[in-house]
Amino acid sequence: MDRSALVSRLPEAMSNVRREMARRIVGMEDVVELVLYCLLCNGHGLLVGVPGLAKTMLCSSVASLLDLEFKRIQFTPDLMPGDIVGTETLAELPEGGRGFRFVHGPIFTNLLLADEINRTPPKTQAALMEGMEERSVTSGGEQRPLDPPFIVLATQNPIEQEGTYELPAAQLDRFLVQINVGYPSAEDERAIVRRTTAGSMAELKPVLTRDEILGLQHLVQTAEPPADVLRYATTLARATRPGDDAPETLDDLVAWGAGPRAAQALVMTAKARALLAGRTRPDCADVRAVAPAVLNHRVIASFAAAARNIGRDEIVRRVVAGVPSPDGWAPEPAGPEGLWPRLMRRFGRGREEARASA
Repeated sequence: MDRSALVSRLPEAMSNVRREMARRIVGMEDVVELVLYCLLCNGHGLLVGVPGLAKTMLCSSVASLLDLEFKRIQFTPDLMPGDIVGTETLAELPEGGRGFRFVHGPIFTNLLLADEINRTPPKTQAALMEGMEERSVTSGGEQRPLDPPFIVLATQNPIEQEGTYELPAAQLDRFLVQINVGYPSAEDERAIVRRTTAGSMAELKPVLTRDEILGLQHLVQTAEPPADVLRYATTLARATRPGDDAPETLDDLVAWGAGPRAAQALVMTAKARALLAGRTRPDCADVRAVAPAVLNHRVIASFAAAARNIGRDEIVRRVVAGVPSPDGWAPEPAGPEGLWPRLMRRFGRGREEARASA
């Protein structure tokens, strides 16, 4: 299928994807959108959320709708690199006799769910990271390519940290976006309970073929972004680093900022966002929209930020607000104080009212 035909077919196909996903997944529209960015950009996503939020079902449903092979690995402390990549085993050879034959591991797939990636030791994490970066793995001294497309969606529990191995900054940087999966609204939660306790799971039919996905990835990769989008994305990435390029509102809140890969990710995801909206060229609004998901996990907050209870999301918000945009966008005026002081004052009032009533 040629370039123009792919672009014209995409809006209808994505509308079908969203409609079909809604038959199985309640809510989570923003999460689905970010997963689609990963697929179009041939990048990987880190889903952060507590257990029970349908992250596994989401990933398997996307694979079904896009006709991709799906596999899942449950990461545990005793997981070994061979459990991911595969191993050489002694077996009967087709031509006769016995010899070593490579048994492919679960990494040989199109869409891989790495469940609770931070529960396995760094040695095993490194085996997965090789496949994510090189699109190939090494076993027995031989390099084995992974069939495209190859996308990793890893999950991480932000609450339970006992027995976990924190992902280093260099590994976090391999993820195109961090996808925060929050609790559903009250209405959505009632719909989830009703749907899962009565009736059967909806069957999903492929909307796009594997070849069309590869064509769309090529389209995103080769599309030339406007000069102002390149300049804006680069400026945003540089503004996360301590130094002259950082906005004054950051003060000493950042220990380490995002590297050049962040600017690349901003441009790529902006192109994917524009394409999903039926546009062939991204604009600065696309860059701003994807900036939190792209920059959040690439910024390391300082001790001063931790002492003032300022998280990465607030740091990224200040970066976006403090960098002039070529399209003239300006943020809404900030209030006189942050969220934390307002909460503390409100909590303090609650305690005083409780004492008075006693």
